Amino acid sequence: MARFIMLNELVLIIFYIAILIYSIILHEVFHGVAALWLGDQTAKYAGRLTANPLKHIDPMMTIFVPLIMFLTTGFAFGGAKPVPYNPYNLRNQKWGPTLVALAGPLSNILIAILAAIFARLISLPMPIKRDIMNNFNDWGAISHVISGSGGAIIFEVLVMIIFWNVILAFFNLIPIPPLDGSKLLFAIANIKVETMAIFEQFGFVLLFLFIIVFSGPLGIFLDSMLRLFFSIAN
Repeated sequence: MARFIMLNELVLIIFYIAILIYSIILHEVFHGVAALWLGDQTAKYAGRLTANPLKHIDPMMTIFVPLIMFLTTGFAFGGAKPVPYNPYNLRNQKWGPTLVALAGPLSNILIAILAAIFARLISLPMPIKRDIMNNFNDWGAISHVISGSGGAIIFEVLVMIIFWNVILAFFNLIPIPPLDGSKLLFAIANIKVETMAIFEQFGFVLLFLFIIVFSGPLGIFLDSMLRLFFSIAN
């Protein structure tokens, strides 16, 4: 019996990481789709407008970092190879880069909304739905809750999809390079090219400091967004 439970946990972990990877990939693909829609075909010619993970995987950010994070903290995060585009090919030079950048988070929000709607349509007792949403990544506990119930298993997978896409969407909207929200900040604030270059050069350092200093408020914000989407699924 113990071996069966461990196998269930392993399957859940595989789904958890696979959903993260594909959510990141779709995020990047939509950057390329937006660029194509605005007149740039760089991503298309590079073969990046595909859901084939082999075209997007970065060995360090897509595999090594999420795996090490999961093994050491129980949480995983990562990235994919950025989809290339040429901003000078965009029809709208002022807002084009911003629209390309925002396409990624918007795709994650759309996926999260669709997953939440499908989750709401699953016929399960409300206490079980709440139990799954509160413990979806507590592998030992959740494997008992969903065992033997097809509806509960599907609901668990949909909750994982909501979780990763909400985190990716709203984390990427932080207005610090290299995150997508920085492009919106640059467009609204009308920042000079030289200033943008400095921000982008030291972006990772600024982002790291931001996460350390504002980890509390950031966690509260992301948790509130998760609760909002989970309320749709409930």
